[in-house]
Amino acid sequence: MKRRDFIQLSTITSVGLSLSATSLLSSCTKAIKEFHSSEYRKLVFDLLKDWCDGMIKTQIIRSSDPKVHGLFDCPACDTVHARVMDAVYPFFYMAKATGEKKYLDAGIAAFEWGENVTREDGAWTNDLDPKSWDGTTVFGAIALAEALKFHGDLLDDETRTRWTARLESATAFVYKRFTKVDASNINYGATTIYALNLIGKLLNKPEYLKRSKILVEQVKSYFTEPNALLFGEIQGKNKKAKSAKGLYGIDLGYNIEESLNNLVLYALEENDEGLLKLLKKSLDAHLEFILPDGGIDNSFGNRMFKWTYWGSRTSDGMQPAFSFMANHNPALGTATFKNIELLKQCTHNGLLHGGPHYVSHGIKPCVHHTFAHAKPLATLLDHWEYLPKIDTSTPLPRTIANGETYFKELDVSLFAKGDWRGTVSAYDSIYSQRNDVRQATGASLGVLFHNKVGLLCTASVAIYKMLEAYNQQPQPGEDFALTPRIETYKDKVWYSNLFDLEATFSSKDDDDKIEYESNVQLKNEAKEPVSSTASDFIVNYICSEETLEIIAATNQDIKTATSFVLPIVSPTGEKATQVSENEITIAKPKGTVKVSASVPLKIKDMPKSRIFNMVPGVEVLPLTVEFRKDNTPLEIKIQVI
Repeated sequence: MKRRDFIQLSTITSVGLSLSATSLLSSCTKAIKEFHSSEYRKLVFDLLKDWCDGMIKTQIIRSSDPKVHGLFDCPACDTVHARVMDAVYPFFYMAKATGEKKYLDAGIAAFEWGENVTREDGAWTNDLDPKSWDGTTVFGAIALAEALKFHGDLLDDETRTRWTARLESATAFVYKRFTKVDASNINYGATTIYALNLIGKLLNKPEYLKRSKILVEQVKSYFTEPNALLFGEIQGKNKKAKSAKGLYGIDLGYNIEESLNNLVLYALEENDEGLLKLLKKSLDAHLEFILPDGGIDNSFGNRMFKWTYWGSRTSDGMQPAFSFMANHNPALGTATFKNIELLKQCTHNGLLHGGPHYVSHGIKPCVHHTFAHAKPLATLLDHWEYLPKIDTSTPLPRTIANGETYFKELDVSLFAKGDWRGTVSAYDSIYSQRNDVRQATGASLGVLFHNKVGLLCTASVAIYKMLEAYNQQPQPGEDFALTPRIETYKDKVWYSNLFDLEATFSSKDDDDKIEYESNVQLKNEAKEPVSSTASDFIVNYICSEETLEIIAATNQDIKTATSFVLPIVSPTGEKATQVSENEITIAKPKGTVKVSASVPLKIKDMPKSRIFNMVPGVEVLPLTVEFRKDNTPLEIKIQVI
């Protein structure tokens, strides 16, 4: 059901809530005291407060109409975000921390709205349709449990009893729904482990604690060798299904922002040394993909249709796992600190925007991002005394990297030389065979980053599809893929290496440069190679301290116009200059990017000054270079001057 059919916004008033808990607020407000890691804490607290204030601005207050009272009026989406009650926990934290009644009002209203999506079996559905997805009940149950555990004293006895009964019903559903760790995608199994432990202790349910221990033993078999990357993000019943290359379904966004969080919280609560050892190894591996500015490189992740540069759209955020485990590796603390800074940069008017360039392209934010990512910040703040010291004194692995790191369980390589950082991907695990969208694959550049000027190239999905209609924003304007690629059109059908799941690459790492040589085919979405023109290409990426060079060639006849497409990340307002027909410069705040080619460089025609893609929420200047029909190798150089 669309939101406009559910809400009559023209009659919304600002009627305040009547709270019997008001008198409790002043007595429960947290005392002001000194905290360790004060800079990090201020960053976390201020951002959470900003988000809570932003959510309140969108909240519908109409106490006479329980169908909308407490709901968030999303600025971007014409849908009802039914997980609004997840916001109860951050609101309650802020109410106690500040003593301000508006946060308590907002939290009560948000949670009470959840009656609209509560089924008789205890489930809280992800949509107004009672037959819609119900697995997200586990996330709401955790939010309610933490609100009651830490801040239940803000409620009067009758309300607290009633809410506890709702928690009992919801958790009973979760207990029945997730009998195995692979009953759904692995993020649900991992989350259920923590949920049953947390709520089992809160409600004195030993059967929940027993089930969580059973699921823990099962989840331990869902970590890859040799790098302990968590897998199981794939549609279908077999979560251990492998691709043609023998690779499991892995999504860095869901791993970092949801699954590992909950496994860490469980392992620390139970002092599970075996699981903690495994998680330390896993977190260190995932840490390799954190970019120097705190961005999460999920360019190849098989659920990256929900990737934003800072994480994933409807998951929780990386902060708990990386913060609590920073005593094991201080660079984890640096990662969470830098990521919070990035989240702050992407926050405008109190709402987290789904990428760095939403504002410059005029894209409105989805409120779901904010209420999902607010929860883990409240978790940090309620456990601050248990956190290790968090600062940025230990550099991120990718900040100081020099050379190549290959992940065989992904067929993905990370490279670093001088200030260049990049990702080459031939990962072939597809999340949904029915709605194949294609993350970075085909030996493509998933990410190109420069320490001086930031993100320069990034993957998007090859074709933007609304696989989760209530969890994605529609793509504005033209659906133009951002992944650097070779492409051609035949009979109006698109062929590109982005559809080549059989692509291969090899690498050579010398002192002065790193070189990749890849063999790719131009295929359509149905995995069919183009015919009657060149389909087989060799693409080399050569990275030195000064340049990133791309050389592409074929020994087949090029009979149909074929181009290398190089979208350069650049927000509206940056000056682009066509210096010559073979050279274009882009002036950035901390340097100038120069792109030159052996043949003319062109900027694709577009209705605005930049093209925007929801994945990962950035604008680009789309450059194209057409191959000569005499089979001369095409050469492109990218420099920062």
